[in-house]
Amino acid sequence: MQSKVDVAVMIGSGVPQTLRAQGLRACWVVLLNGEQRGTAFASRDEAQECRAAWQALLDLEQSDRLH
Repeated sequence: MQSKVDVAVMIGSGVPQTLRAQGLRACWVVLLNGEQRGTAFASRDEAQECRAAWQALLDLEQSDRLH
């Protein structure tokens, strides 16, 4: 099965209280097969870096299964 890693934006009440306390009204999360993995990020760039790390890990696991 091919896993899918995405970045999604959360707005308003979906933003964790810790980020709302900092004045943020939106945050970004990493989704693995539609389920949130890890924490919410204050910037899209941070979430994209985390997404890339998840994707690299999944690619490595897939490669290991093929060999």
